[in-house]
Amino acid sequence: MQQASLNFLVSNDDIQEILLGRVRDVFKVLGPCHQGKPGQLVVFDPHATSVAAVGSSGVWLLEQVAQGIFVGKIPKNSVYKLRSEGAWGPQEKYDPYSFSPVLTTQDEHLFNEGTHQNLWKILGAHILTHEGVLGTHFAVWAPNAGRVSVLGDFNGWDGRIHPMRLRGSSGIWEIFLPEITEGARYKYEIIDLNGALLPAKADPFGFGAEHPPLTASVVRDLTKYKWSDDEWIESKNRLGSHASPISIYEVHLPSWRRRPEEGNRSLSYKELSEELIPYVKQMGFTHIEVLPISEHPFDGSWGYQPIGLFAPTIRHGTLDEFREFVDTAHQQGIGIILDWVAGHFPMDAHGLQRFDGTELYEHRSPDEGIHPDWNTLIYNFGRTEVSSFLIANALYWVEEFHIDGLRVDAVASMIYRDYSRPHLAWVRNQYGERENLEAIEFLKQLNSSVYSRYPDVMMIAEESTSYPGVTARVDEGGLGFGFKWNMGWMNDSLRYLKRQAIHRSWHHEELTFGISYAWTENFILPISHDEVVHGKSAMIGKPSGSDWDKMQSLRAFYAYMWTFPGKKLLFMGQEFGQRCEWDSAKQLDWELAMRPAHQGFSRLIGDLNYLYSRQSALFSSDRDPENFLWLDVNARQESIFAWVRKSTDGKGPPVVTVVNFTPIERKNWVLPLPEDGVWTEAINTNAEIYEGSGSGNFGQVTAFRSPFYGQPYSAHVVLPALSTIVLIPMRAKDEGINYLR
Repeated sequence: MQQASLNFLVSNDDIQEILLGRVRDVFKVLGPCHQGKPGQLVVFDPHATSVAAVGSSGVWLLEQVAQGIFVGKIPKNSVYKLRSEGAWGPQEKYDPYSFSPVLTTQDEHLFNEGTHQNLWKILGAHILTHEGVLGTHFAVWAPNAGRVSVLGDFNGWDGRIHPMRLRGSSGIWEIFLPEITEGARYKYEIIDLNGALLPAKADPFGFGAEHPPLTASVVRDLTKYKWSDDEWIESKNRLGSHASPISIYEVHLPSWRRRPEEGNRSLSYKELSEELIPYVKQMGFTHIEVLPISEHPFDGSWGYQPIGLFAPTIRHGTLDEFREFVDTAHQQGIGIILDWVAGHFPMDAHGLQRFDGTELYEHRSPDEGIHPDWNTLIYNFGRTEVSSFLIANALYWVEEFHIDGLRVDAVASMIYRDYSRPHLAWVRNQYGERENLEAIEFLKQLNSSVYSRYPDVMMIAEESTSYPGVTARVDEGGLGFGFKWNMGWMNDSLRYLKRQAIHRSWHHEELTFGISYAWTENFILPISHDEVVHGKSAMIGKPSGSDWDKMQSLRAFYAYMWTFPGKKLLFMGQEFGQRCEWDSAKQLDWELAMRPAHQGFSRLIGDLNYLYSRQSALFSSDRDPENFLWLDVNARQESIFAWVRKSTDGKGPPVVTVVNFTPIERKNWVLPLPEDGVWTEAINTNAEIYEGSGSGNFGQVTAFRSPFYGQPYSAHVVLPALSTIVLIPMRAKDEGINYLR
């Protein structure tokens, strides 16, 4: 062993900065090129009593000049490892400060100008081989920090040991830590420019996280999963389009089903693959929409207050186990949509709040930066780096997880500065108006970025106002979303459903008004989680009348919804008539689902999905007003509505829907029809198979040439009380069109 010839001294200032963890330009002080002098090695290891550099040409013992600080000389450009003795026992490891940067100047340039849409590939923690050594590269944006370090089990959570390198004007700090691999826990320790130590921060680009209430990020390997959904990817362009059938089952994964006998735990991603996906396929839904999957500290937020935007929640398993869930769904012909929160984030100390000691991600002004409804922080959409962060996250879910759609939460709260704020307690834009111009521009960039790279993905807006052009193209002045939730239809139709039958005649327009704007946007008709919680009751509790009336009315409502223009969305449990409000801490009432009356609901939803997916008139013409016609819209006193829908291509048969929203059966009702001959009763929500009374038309009606309400033909039909019937020409069956199970 050689004793290093020490002909230089580490200055007292260097020693003090190292010991206090205040080194800003750490690669100038630590490593094999102290103060720009190659071959002069400085190592900091507070747990060591002795350190030697071990290279191919020898071993060089370093001299301890202060507690944990070791210095010495080694040959220039040596490849070496550090061998130490001390409190942690004998160790031999690579010196992180002997490695060159991983990020390129091109990465810096693209980040600075806000055009690096693959940000997750350069920021975060990436397992890779660098200069022949396997380890993890850490990179984080903190432009106003005085020093940033990686903390972890691997360094005793001591921020002095692994300070990071600042990359020019980009504000990105990076370091390659050799031999750190999958599963390592870590955070960032940040000292601000005033020397204040901030709360340790989780990685904004972390791909994994500890199980809450623990808050560290976890190193995950993005590169090892092998997908098996090629067939789905190739066919997706025809499965998510506006002319396709889209019927969405909205799910809160932790409460869909639990294991009461095992401490009431939620299902794993693997168990959800085995149970949820076959259930959804059996019910005939085309997509599963999952409440936010990004890691979040508080269960009661249902995921709508995320901190780890890039980390699928560990509550159900690892990153790759979530990928397997998506993969399995695709192999079964089911698309996956994620609820995605880009409007705000929580104030937890380990999150984005004052990330580097300044309002980095949020606005400085409380009038713009704090959301009054949720006491959360609002992103500063006008900052290029913040906009790029969010757009990169959207692209990340699509590219890395093959996600088929993102439903953007609370869009109205983003585009209006006065959203939920008292009169005058908000900041006007530069034109003195209420629109948040920065957020609007962000949404346009978001949709343009996603659709330019993934044109088959569904970008969906939960937008509750009449803001124009939500689904219009960006180059035509719109926001560029593919779809929008039809909150107006939802509010009007549920308000009508709640009314006593005797009063419905006075509110006929609550069900007819929706057609006046049905073609202004690409709509999804949502009955979401928001409608069955916080005292609103489950769907079965909304209709008026006796329990029998409620069940009859709800079945009629579902058939009305499934045949009305717009794609479909139904929250879990409502498909079998869940009686209690949704409780995120409990599973659905699966025992109730086994009772005959509730099995009737499930059978109806399955049949509606089956009919819907096979009748092009019900999905291909959602954007074509000429293919919708009221057949009877004036039966106000009887609360009867009838309409016909036709397919856009003209190949599929017309579909007629008749709804009777009174508890009075109408016998011999004259129904105008566009064709003569026999019409099959494809759906009768009063049928015995749905646990109705069984009255109806014995499976078919016959239309004769007898003009009525502008149609050349008409038929005398029975309209059961509180029921919907759906009619299709018998000729469709003769032409080989399968519309019944």
